[in-house]
This record gives sequence, structure tokens and C-alpha cells, in this order.
Amino acid sequence: MAETSKPLSDFFRAIERDPRIGTTHIGIYAALLHKRAVLLQANPISVYSWEIMNIAKVSSPATYYKCVRDLADYGYIIYEPSYNRYEASKIHFETRPEIRGKRPIIYTENTD
Repeated sequence: MAETSKPLSDFFRAIERDPRIGTTHIGIYAALLHKRAVLLQANPISVYSWEIMNIAKVSSPATYYKCVRDLADYGYIIYEPSYNRYEASKIHFETRPEIRGKRPIIYTENTD
């Protein structure tokens, strides 16, 4: 159990001070982690948007794609879209800055 909950705990720690992340991002990330756990911790995982939307309770494809792109742009995941509705997209969980050139930005409160 600890092995499957660590990525979610790490994500929550990372987003704690990141004002860009909202509840939909969190739901989608949790759904992606659930899918990964079902696939015995595969990395990357292959997913269809409708699978994750159903688990995350996201009804709008536009919202889903925006949030997944946000998570990738912010460095929380690596997203490889298939651009084909009959082919699954790939999601990588271990962000490698040397590949992406990005890291999650951890926001801190200004103490000035």
C-alpha cells in the first residue's frame, strides 16, 4: 500500500504551494495513478481520455485535455498524445528534467 500511495503523497506535497493546480487537476492525476496501480505500476501507461474522464468524474473533453496539458507543462507528468481516438496516449510519471527541461515549480510565500 505504501508503494502505491507514495506518488500521490509526493504529488500533494509538490502542489501544496502551487496555485495553478485545481481540483480537476488533482482528480485527473489521482485517476492516472489509479490506472497505473491497476497496471501493476507500469511506466509509462497507455490511456484513453474516456477512461480517465470516467474515473476522475470529468465530463468535458476540453477540460480533460487542458488539465492533462497543464500537468505536463508544469512538469508533473510527461504526456505523449496519440492524436488518434483509436490509439491510447502515453503518460509517464517520472519527470526527468534532463529530458523535459522542466521541473514542477514549488511556490513559496513571499516573506518580504
